[in-house]
Formats: sequence, C-alpha cells, structure tokens
Amino acid sequence: MYAIVEIAGQQFKVEEGKKIFVHRLEVEEGNQVEFDQVLLLEEDGKITIGEPTIKDMVVEGKVIDHVRGDKVIVFKMKRKKGYRIKNGHRQNFTQVEIISINGKSSSKKATPKKEVVKVAETHVEETVSEKKATAKKPAAKKEVAAVKKPAAKKVTEKKPAEKKPAAKKSAKGKE
Repeated sequence: MYAIVEIAGQQFKVEEGKKIFVHRLEVEEGNQVEFDQVLLLEEDGKITIGEPTIKDMVVEGKVIDHVRGDKVIVFKMKRKKGYRIKNGHRQNFTQVEIISINGKSSSKKATPKKEVVKVAETHVEETVSEKKATAKKPAAKKEVAAVKKPAAKKVTEKKPAEKKPAAKKSAKGKE
C-alpha cells in the first residue's frame, strides 16, 4: 500500500514506516502531522485517483528531526571578463516518518472519484461520480477602438548618381 502526497509543494510517494525528507516544516520535533493532499492511493492492486485530491483521506506522520542538506556550490563565471562569483547553499529539511495511511471518516475507504482497473493488460477508467455540466455563457464582445495606421509613403525611383571624371595624377613625383 502506498500513496502519492503533496507536501510543501512537492509530491512524494509514501508508504507506512518509510522516512522522507521534506522542505522545512514549522512543527516541533516529536509532534505528529497530517497531510490531507492525497493525490493517489494504491491498496491491494486497486488504484484510486483523486480529482485533484481524494476526499477524507489523510496521511499521518511524525516529525523526527530538523536537518540541513549537503552543501551545493553555485559558481558563476564569464571568461575573459574577470567575473567570478562563488556561493554556497544548504537547504533546510524536516525528516518525517510515515505512521499510517488512512481516512478521516469512520470508514477506512473514502468514496473514490476515479478507479483504474487493470483488465487484460489494458487500463479502463470508470468515473464513479459525475460532475454536473454547467453551461458557460459566452463572454461579452469588447469593442476595439480603430487604430490609425500611418499613411504609406510613395516610393520614387532613384536615379543612379552621375559619375564624375577621375582627376588626373600629376607627374611631379617622377623626377
């Protein structure tokens, strides 16, 4: 059994007992956290997909530690210009251990919105709950003010420039 959960803007594949590193959460060590943004759930070969999330589904975890990631060097350089900048960065992480994947309601399973059933190597999608189609009104047309285009200039043919006779070189340099 596993689930795909969105935590702090990133998606993680979680299983019970698995430890993951997520971007720093504002929760003290030892406290429990609940993640309700469950996007997909796989249970005994049955896959449930949310639209965008599965209702009443929650993943519970326990904050183990707040740690810092490895140092990443950011080096910028432009050759032949004398431009060199070297910066380092260490990301803050929270280590979370997944305790359980279950639903908030009394029943273990929430009502799935889509189920993907594998039948003879092909996937068939069945929609369990249909959305009511609401007819959209067409948007009102906006009137656009006429834009004046500059008048086209008349193109006149250019006459080739007349060639002037070349000046004669003096013979003073030859003595």
